[in-house]
Amino acid sequence: MNVTVICLGKLKEDYLRAACAEYTKRLGAFCKADIVELNPVRLPDNPSQAQIDCALEEEAKMIAAKIPKGAACFAMCIEGKQYSSPEFSTLMHSAAVDGGANVVFIIGSSYGLSENIKRQCRVRLSMSKMTFPHQLARVMLLEQIYRAFQIENGGKYHK
Repeated sequence: MNVTVICLGKLKEDYLRAACAEYTKRLGAFCKADIVELNPVRLPDNPSQAQIDCALEEEAKMIAAKIPKGAACFAMCIEGKQYSSPEFSTLMHSAAVDGGANVVFIIGSSYGLSENIKRQCRVRLSMSKMTFPHQLARVMLLEQIYRAFQIENGGKYHK
C-alpha cells in the first residue's frame, strides 16, 4: 500500500519534524509512506474572501497534480466526520482496496481546502471538534495512520 500525505506548508519546529519522521519510519513496516509539502499561495494580511477563494483554487491545482490516478482520497477539514481509531482503521483499509492500494490524505493551508478538492475525496475527515495548531495536524494524522495499521494487523500499540 502507498500512503501519501499532501500538505500545504512546511513544518517549522524541529520537534514536529522529528515526530513526523518517527511515524513515517514506523509506517515503513506497513506501507510506502510519502509526505508531499506544497507551498501555500501567499495572501496579504486580512485577505478578502475573494482572495482566499482564488488562493484555494490555485492550491487545488497544485494538490490535484500530486494525487495518483485512481487514489482513494481523504480531505482533512473541520466539517468532516469524526471516527474512532478502529473505525478509521477499517475505513482506511477499505479505501486502499478501492483506491488500488493508493491512499492520499490532504491537509490544506490555514484557510482550508477548495470545494473542488473536497468533492474529489471519498471522505471528509475531522480529527476533533477541538482546535489544534495547523502544524500539529500532520503529526496527529501520521500517528492515527500508524495506529490504523497496528489495529488492522493486531498489533499491541492500540489499547
